Amino acid sequence: MSVPLAELTGDYVLDPTHTRIGFVARHAMVTKVRGAFHEFEGTAHLDGSDPARSTGQVVIKAESIDTGVEQRDQHLRTNDFLDAPNFPDITFRTTGVEQKSDTEYRVTGDLTIKDTTKPVTIDFEYTGNAVDPYGNLRVGLEGSVTVSRKEFGITWNAALEGGGVLVGDKIVLEFDVSAIKQG
Repeated sequence: MSVPLAELTGDYVLDPTHTRIGFVARHAMVTKVRGAFHEFEGTAHLDGSDPARSTGQVVIKAESIDTGVEQRDQHLRTNDFLDAPNFPDITFRTTGVEQKSDTEYRVTGDLTIKDTTKPVTIDFEYTGNAVDPYGNLRVGLEGSVTVSRKEFGITWNAALEGGGVLVGDKIVLEFDVSAIKQG
């Protein structure tokens, strides 16, 4: 049974076992590589009566990157890409929330990768809420945003013999969120 939006007001934590923070990158100009981060934590304050007063933050462990190919993942953790030893956290902190419709929200915030912070805007769809078998109120959101990796100082690449480059500049960040209300 779904709870009315106004009754969702409160503090939430991301459920890491039911949340996916992923990405898609163009590879060799012909295909896409998909991956995810498996270690992260996040909190949010949702205001169902006034969504503009909602806030949130996510901290992602860069070393938890996983594309299903260990050699590629090790390369992505180096200074060529995320430089996980020197910049272990990727962060996102909201700076604004705008309700676009009953189920659509535009979340603006600061994304920090390595030592660079840039504003990004993520369009989210509110997918609903439910009380799970353990009595926890959960809310679901899905969203994505395309960012330029070069804007975050991630410039490594290799030229292809027939033209083009090995790794595309545009990266799609994907968020499938399940958050649990606290207290």
